[in-house]
Amino acid sequence: MNWRQRLGAFIGGFDAGQHHRRLRGFQATRAHVNALIAASGPDITARARWLVRNNGYAVNAVESWAANTVGDGIKPISKIADAPRKEKLQRLWLAWTDEADAEGLTDFYGLQRRAAREVFLAGEVFVRIRPRRVEDGLTVPLQLQMLPSEMLPLHETGVARNGNAIRQGIEFDRIGRRVAYHFFRRHPGDSTDPGLSGEIVRVPASEVIHVIDPVEGGQLRGVSKLAPAIVKLFLLDQYDDAELDRKKVAAMYAMFVTSPAPENPLAPLDDEEMPAGVEISPGQIVRLDAGEDVTVGQPADSGATYEPFQYRTLLQISAALGIPYPYLANDMVKGNFSNSRLALIEFRRRVSAWQHSVMVYQLCRPVYARWLDLAVLSGALSLPGYETERPRMLAANWLPTKWDWVDPLKDANAEIAQIEAGLKSRTQAIAERGYDAEQVDREIAAERERERALGLDFRRPGSPAQGVQAVPAEGEQPETEDEADDAEDRPRLDEDQA
Repeated sequence: MNWRQRLGAFIGGFDAGQHHRRLRGFQATRAHVNALIAASGPDITARARWLVRNNGYAVNAVESWAANTVGDGIKPISKIADAPRKEKLQRLWLAWTDEADAEGLTDFYGLQRRAAREVFLAGEVFVRIRPRRVEDGLTVPLQLQMLPSEMLPLHETGVARNGNAIRQGIEFDRIGRRVAYHFFRRHPGDSTDPGLSGEIVRVPASEVIHVIDPVEGGQLRGVSKLAPAIVKLFLLDQYDDAELDRKKVAAMYAMFVTSPAPENPLAPLDDEEMPAGVEISPGQIVRLDAGEDVTVGQPADSGATYEPFQYRTLLQISAALGIPYPYLANDMVKGNFSNSRLALIEFRRRVSAWQHSVMVYQLCRPVYARWLDLAVLSGALSLPGYETERPRMLAANWLPTKWDWVDPLKDANAEIAQIEAGLKSRTQAIAERGYDAEQVDREIAAERERERALGLDFRRPGSPAQGVQAVPAEGEQPETEDEADDAEDRPRLDEDQA
């Protein structure tokens, strides 16, 4: 015990800082998270990927995370005031999203989903910006290439030729800014692509987007969100396999036949005297030799503790992953409406924070800025004054996929009451559902015009969409429906004719 520990034991204070009997074996490392990642990061990532490939709970967790954080995509709505230019920009963006993936496997929103999965699995993901030639035929000459965590070697640490420091594959200048990434040219674990194995290429930081959710200050590389749950997931899987094998072996023996002991138990039995299994069928009558007896096999049950043990272990895994238990285990039996709603609200607060602080800030906004720059430079989009007013024209609202609630009718009624009380606007309510209010209003107006032209009306009686009814003056009787129809049919005089 060093002098600090002896002093702490003498002074007392925080139990968590003492070294008495209960905490004698609790020796926490003082190493920085970067040193821990350098030592254990590759093993953690490899184990996380193995679990997602082989463990049902792990794959359910990562798919649930990706579906809730991205869903159908986090989409931009430009804040440009000029309606025709805004509409053209939105159409061009929508056309480009289908061409965004350099591998051609998905669109930009599919890349968002893959990024969310990779950050959950490996703690980070890299997106390389790939400008293209105009003659490549893209709507905007830009594509994105996704690179997994293993492509940036953790062991690449030292000093570059230009004197910059390289730490865990990331090159920093003299004032600590990221200036380049030193990637493997090929994935180190892909034996199907052995060419240029181990060769490292330097890519400027301006061409790389590093998506990471750091857990500590100064952290350079990511840590899998599965890390706190890897041990329990693996051991629980082994326990389930052992329990399943035990039940399987026990169920193989339907009955046992007991025979009298032989006269000479040490003498070897002949082949004819060796016991053999007997196949049985329904209603079968079996003749036994004298002295033989039959005992029906009764395999032991799993016991009353099996289900509670599984539930408590999965609750611990759920807490470690930040995924609600029903989403992790697909078990909806144990939840009622109230506690399920509380769990969803807490989970969605976490998801919303991650969407805006990680996905939107680190991936969506940089991609959108580079896309708009190239759209203007290539002539695909005309925005007069873009050079001088670029920050204003880059402004956009990023709208995630709307949440689906357990009881949508109650939530809709509550939202209508908030709008009518002036506690929120329709624009805000529509944006929370992942849509652009201006576009929704245009669609509603077009539908109303089409309904009028065809003599249709799908609105409910008393709906706010019916419009404000005229209030009769004092002492005046309100018009009946027939009088109102007659008034609409009567010719009207304009001011000049009057």
